[in-house]
Amino acid sequence: MEKLLLIVFAIINSVFISTSAAREFNFDGANLHRRSTDETLCNQLIKPAGYSCTEHTVQTKDGYLVALHRVSSRNKDQGGQRGPPVLLQHGLFMAGDAWFLGSPEQSLGFILADEGFDVWVGSVRGTYWSQGHISLSEKDKEFWDWSWEELALFDLAEMIHYVHSVTSSKVLIVGHSQGTIMSLAALIQPNVVEMVEAAALLCPISYLDHLTAPLVLRMVGLHLDQMVLAMGIHQLNFRSKILIDLLDSICDGHIECADLLTSITGKNCCFNSSIADLFFEFEPHPSSAKNLRHLFQMIRKGTFSRYDYGMFKNMELYGQLNPPAFDLSLIPKTLPLWMGYGGHDSLADVTDVERTLKGLQGKPELLYLENYGHLDFILSTQGKEDVYNNMIGFFRSLGKYSSS
Repeated sequence: MEKLLLIVFAIINSVFISTSAAREFNFDGANLHRRSTDETLCNQLIKPAGYSCTEHTVQTKDGYLVALHRVSSRNKDQGGQRGPPVLLQHGLFMAGDAWFLGSPEQSLGFILADEGFDVWVGSVRGTYWSQGHISLSEKDKEFWDWSWEELALFDLAEMIHYVHSVTSSKVLIVGHSQGTIMSLAALIQPNVVEMVEAAALLCPISYLDHLTAPLVLRMVGLHLDQMVLAMGIHQLNFRSKILIDLLDSICDGHIECADLLTSITGKNCCFNSSIADLFFEFEPHPSSAKNLRHLFQMIRKGTFSRYDYGMFKNMELYGQLNPPAFDLSLIPKTLPLWMGYGGHDSLADVTDVERTLKGLQGKPELLYLENYGHLDFILSTQGKEDVYNNMIGFFRSLGKYSSS
């Protein structure tokens, strides 16, 4: 049993972004450390770059305490004036730090602030910046009883409400990867979308059945998500001591890791080893085994639906045998949408993006970059020129946001 446990852990950690993937950039696992609770996102990445940063805590309806960080331009000439609010929502095994890993000229969080936007950065429950709850500890298995469904309907929804309340303005949403799953599910809800001005989705995902990442498909085929839950593992924490020790040994002749990152995300064209080094200093963040299970259900079934508990519990919770689908056509046709996606993205496959587009009433503005992979959209050294200027132009085209 112990041997099986180690094998399962090894495969899980080799498939998802880990120290092993870092070896592709010729650096070791020294940066994959457990983060102190005294460290904050503002102090670690944002204030040292010269930007104003304040920390906010939002309580969700199910009791989680999630972090929001508000970032202002380093440009003193703006005279304290705040522009339109924009909320950035990260992807799987990441947190709000993912938007600040390059230089101020390369990172979307900094770029939007310097363009005059009122930048708010969300970090979902379970990440290192958001491990609070009104009654539960992160050591409790109940703390990890959630998937991206709760992240969308509780975390993101409450973040949008908070930003809307503080700024008295409709909110611009930017999501990447899992952040786009959350955004699409949240925007279906009338009480959420009424607070949103527009949304920009990087690597948009609502369907995953054409995913081509070979190592992810291997995990799905082995039903490792079910094995992990059956073994009583509820938290996937890649910075725990046992997993750090295991990660350090994975590539020592046991598993071929040379092309691991490419095998997970697709071939990334445009970020370098220095950004990758900082990436692995802050990522990965914890997530729940249930979240992984929900994503694997999407891959196996080709659906964009609520969590599948099995027929009997589905009947109890949903009143039907199969979990209800999230209906993309319920997103208002009048809501402005922008989407950026890449030809080398093995997670947000072009075929699945096209299916998402067909499900919408409206017609989003699209940016397609043939050479971009999944991580390029947040880590590219030329992201401002390739992606962000286009996105910012979309926001400014809405009229009321024409000046910084």
